[in-house]
Amino acid sequence: MKDEPSLIRLARESGEDSPPQPVDLGQRVRDLRRARDWTLEQAASQAGLARSTLSKIENGQMSPTYEALKKLAQGLGITVPQLFTPPTDPKVNGRMAVTRQGEGQAHATATYEHELLAGSLTRKAMLPYRARIRARSFEEFDGWVRHDGEEFLYVLTGVVRLMTEFYAPVDLKRGESAYYDASMGHNVISLSEDDAVILWVTSL
Repeated sequence: MKDEPSLIRLARESGEDSPPQPVDLGQRVRDLRRARDWTLEQAASQAGLARSTLSKIENGQMSPTYEALKKLAQGLGITVPQLFTPPTDPKVNGRMAVTRQGEGQAHATATYEHELLAGSLTRKAMLPYRARIRARSFEEFDGWVRHDGEEFLYVLTGVVRLMTEFYAPVDLKRGESAYYDASMGHNVISLSEDDAVILWVTSL
């Protein structure tokens, strides 16, 4: 089995997150209460808990029982797991990257000539790249290409043949596309006289 292409592997490594930090239950409960503009008395009443109990939970002075957690979650209108889930950042990060013709980061192999798009963005959820298909036969590859995630292929010029280990080969011409499980062995060759060009988008 051929290793994951280095272009994809490098993109995955550049987007690795640090380990998630544990949630401070007391602070989480306080934030949820304040987001609803409730006083301690109001929140305690909604949850069916004593005000003093809720105050101790918020200040980390006691570890609530599961029954207390259920009451608290119901009073806040959420589930118990959500009490321990960090809040998502609602702010729009506004990230954008423009890649002009010929400005992509080049990465050539014996079978493909990749041009990484949006290379200035790190921690991407997907990896877009333009690829010139040099290969003309399966034998030019060192076995199947496999990697985690899913992949989308769109033909920009020429005709390509998508070969996979579980399906019959599929020929695709300009304007046609395929979406597939990238952990399944797959290779792409050009059937055109000139090298075909495709857009590839791989999930990270």
